[in-house]
Amino acid sequence: MSSRKLGSDETFLAELGARARLFREQAALTRKVLAQRSGLSERYLAQLESGQGNLSILLLRKLAQALNRPLEAFLSDRLPGADLRPVLDLLQPLDAPALDGVIRLLREHLGETVLDRRRRIALLGMRGAGKSSLGRQLARRTGRPFIELDREIEKAAGMGLESLFAQRGVGGFREVQAHVLRDLLTRHRDLVLTTGGSLVEDEAAYAMLREHCFTIWLTATAEDHFHRVIDQGDVRPMTGRRRALDELRGLLQQREPLYRLADASVNTSDLSLEQSLVRLLQALGGIAP
Repeated sequence: MSSRKLGSDETFLAELGARARLFREQAALTRKVLAQRSGLSERYLAQLESGQGNLSILLLRKLAQALNRPLEAFLSDRLPGADLRPVLDLLQPLDAPALDGVIRLLREHLGETVLDRRRRIALLGMRGAGKSSLGRQLARRTGRPFIELDREIEKAAGMGLESLFAQRGVGGFREVQAHVLRDLLTRHRDLVLTTGGSLVEDEAAYAMLREHCFTIWLTATAEDHFHRVIDQGDVRPMTGRRRALDELRGLLQQREPLYRLADASVNTSDLSLEQSLVRLLQALGGIAP
């Protein structure tokens, strides 16, 4: 784990635990949220981070996937951040204006930072996940504007989504979606944005969203999605109920690997709106308004 020779298994596990804790903190995840994403227990994660873990390579791989880290990052000979001391020594004597200038240059060179991305929050998920309801509550709680991407697409196209698909097809819809999304990201430094369920299948738009926003997947069971859509007044799912549920399950399974690319996820099944909002704020890591 380090450049020196390890003297014992205890040293190895201690360094592994420190690295796991560092990655979790950098991802702004609580142990509870990470446990949900990785399928590991909170107790196990606590043991791991305290140097008492006994990981198999398969469990380690699951943890790396949940943190969006390559497996080799846990096994590297160089601890992340270990080489930053010379940089910090150079920055220490600078006054506030000079430090602001350095930060501005770094941002121009490296692109938007994680903190910049967290100013824009994008909610992903299938219809019935609670995106609109939670998005409005989150925007109100954090003082950000609330924007629904699909509604902005309809405004830009001058027609409803069904008409847009019928007249211009998937390619035409994605052109409008990319234009509208790029415009929103240019005009808004802070916002809560909800997206259509299929956006994750548009590789270019999804990459743009993940680059400029902190993305959260709102997930639920197929049955919850189904009944929430009906509660919203859409009775179409009642036609061929069993077939509709099976199709929904298939679509969820198909999109799940794409949704898992999001920065965080919140399961809204069996939760009230307020409980879901609490989980959402936890996933954001106590983000400031």
